[in-house]
Amino acid sequence: MTSDPLNTLTLGQRPAGRTLLTADWVLAWRNGTHHLVPRGEIVMEDGAVIFAGLSFQGEVARRIDFGAALVSPGLIDLDALSDLDTYTLVHDNQPGWSRGRIWPQSYVERGPYEMYSEEELAFQKRFAFGLLLLNGITSAAPVASLYYREWGETVAEFEAAADAAGDLGLRVFLSPAYRSGGMVLEAPGRMVPVFDEARGLKGLREAVSFIEHQQGRHGGLVNGLLAPDRVETCTLELLKQTMDAARDLDCRARLHMAQGPLELETMQRLHGASGPQWMANHGLLSERLIAPHATYASRRDLELYAVHGVSIAHSPLVSARMGSMLHSFAACRELGINIGMATDTAPPDMLMNLLMGLVTCRISEKKSDAVLSAGLFDAATLGGARALGRTDIGRLAPGTRADIAVFRLDDPHMTPSVDPITTLVLGGSGKVTQAVFVDGRLSMLAGKLAGFDMQDARRRAQSQFEGLVAKYPDRSWEHPPVEALFSPSYPLWPEGGGKDVEETAL
Repeated sequence: MTSDPLNTLTLGQRPAGRTLLTADWVLAWRNGTHHLVPRGEIVMEDGAVIFAGLSFQGEVARRIDFGAALVSPGLIDLDALSDLDTYTLVHDNQPGWSRGRIWPQSYVERGPYEMYSEEELAFQKRFAFGLLLLNGITSAAPVASLYYREWGETVAEFEAAADAAGDLGLRVFLSPAYRSGGMVLEAPGRMVPVFDEARGLKGLREAVSFIEHQQGRHGGLVNGLLAPDRVETCTLELLKQTMDAARDLDCRARLHMAQGPLELETMQRLHGASGPQWMANHGLLSERLIAPHATYASRRDLELYAVHGVSIAHSPLVSARMGSMLHSFAACRELGINIGMATDTAPPDMLMNLLMGLVTCRISEKKSDAVLSAGLFDAATLGGARALGRTDIGRLAPGTRADIAVFRLDDPHMTPSVDPITTLVLGGSGKVTQAVFVDGRLSMLAGKLAGFDMQDARRRAQSQFEGLVAKYPDRSWEHPPVEALFSPSYPLWPEGGGKDVEETAL
């Protein structure tokens, strides 16, 4: 037997027979918590873990030693971006309402249209799923912006997404997103919701049908999750029927809520209550609900989450980038709220999100020990699994699915440490992910995927992104040209290289 994983594994395939994985560190489940096992071993067979610990005594077909690495449960992303991230366009170009982030009335009157083709949408799901695997994420609930859609997402693109998950080897929880309303820009800075409940209910019916037909496909990699858009863009009837359907389908529902001032203002105007309080008033909060991002949740909102078992999908990087943070990870945990992690941006670097989550919690609490690295790592594994109602992922123990990520610990950019979790949270990034197994199948190794060239896909994604940007004047207030919407970080060098500014020579 050889210890070189490059010579013993085939991308896209589940190794035949028992496969033993070992490394300097293994994170295994025992007595209700993760345990670090120096030179530990994980044995998998037929897509399941059959041993996790020290010194397996049985026969194995192969032994793979990853050396200076951590063999870990795969990470779980509860809000995984599945289109092209356009927030970068307005990151330094504000206010967002003037840069195409909200439909102006003139665009609504001319008729919103699909800004991507069906083929482009299918490609984006595959590209996004590839990025997730490159970053050690083995389970994901995709999310995409509806700003660029005619209204909601389509069954066709999610059938393509399910096939992409099966082809690449990613565990997904998904169905087409739907809504009964959208925000419309009536005047500079004045946004109002416009509703079409019948359209939202049609979207829900299509999502339910999708789950009924897709649940369990690709050996169980495809799982249902209902995805109403945002609390302020949904009517009460749509949310009532959504939660009823989640119960009947025995799946989760994800609803973005308590995430921004526009939402709070809209909910107060429409319902006289915050999103969580409005949902609670109508008996719609339960353990089936996953609620990103909670950065604008009041203490009362968080108490309602705790009482009703709602899980928070915490994406600290994208929240901090927009000037907000959860108040706080530690406070929510003390209330008994389950917290799972999410990336909600590209690249979907979960390790970077864990560091941002640790930093923002300590800033919010003004305490250097408000949360430890292990707490964030728990959220990215155990918290995500609990939010999805699963006990067979997010941990490595006999009987769990073999969803595994291998992270290098000897990357020259990382400082030495005696603790692998602290090392990864404080100095790691998705780039140190060496290998990913999903259901025992090798889905990623050394940056390579089965049957999908990420370098070529990156070029294709860039072309699609540029095509979308060219359409922004259609959907922006007063329809200015693209160059007026998005300014470069620094002035562009004068065309032709003229000496109209003082030049400095060495």
